[in-house]
Amino acid sequence: MTQPQPNAQNEPVDTEATAAALGRIPSGLFVVTWRAAENDADATDRGMLASWIMQGGFVPPLITIAVSTSRDLLAAIDQCTPFVVNVLGESQRSLVSRFGRPAGPGENPFDGLRIERSGSGTAVIADASAWLECQAVTQAGGGGGVTGDHVIILARVVGAGTGPEATPLVHVRKNGLRY
Repeated sequence: MTQPQPNAQNEPVDTEATAAALGRIPSGLFVVTWRAAENDADATDRGMLASWIMQGGFVPPLITIAVSTSRDLLAAIDQCTPFVVNVLGESQRSLVSRFGRPAGPGENPFDGLRIERSGSGTAVIADASAWLECQAVTQAGGGGGVTGDHVIILARVVGAGTGPEATPLVHVRKNGLRY
């Protein structure tokens, strides 16, 4: 495959048109959860909003997820920590602001949420439309330049469940070159 040659800023030639076109790609909204700790006794629930997730295979069932290089989910994945993708329904739009940025000191985005536990003990949002417990298989990208500012994770689904049947929460951005 021939690699495209970026311009000096590593951007498409027509940035405005590219931003508009990419922004029209619909994507779901998900809350990804994992446990972070030095040891199991001190494990704390962590979570982040994600929108670039899709099914990546049938047998075994696989998903792909794009994670910004600045997110600490990547450190957990590097330590082989399982994670859960919580599929949000339309009625869960309020979770977007809760998990859309990293929690600050003393903040717990899980406060007031009813959670259950996956097989690995990872938080599952009880009212999520569905959930997938995953284990990373491989990753690519994230090195900056032509390899981008996100790491693409390929993960095997090791557990799953469904909650209330709901229309999935989907969004379309105005600008496909930023959140």
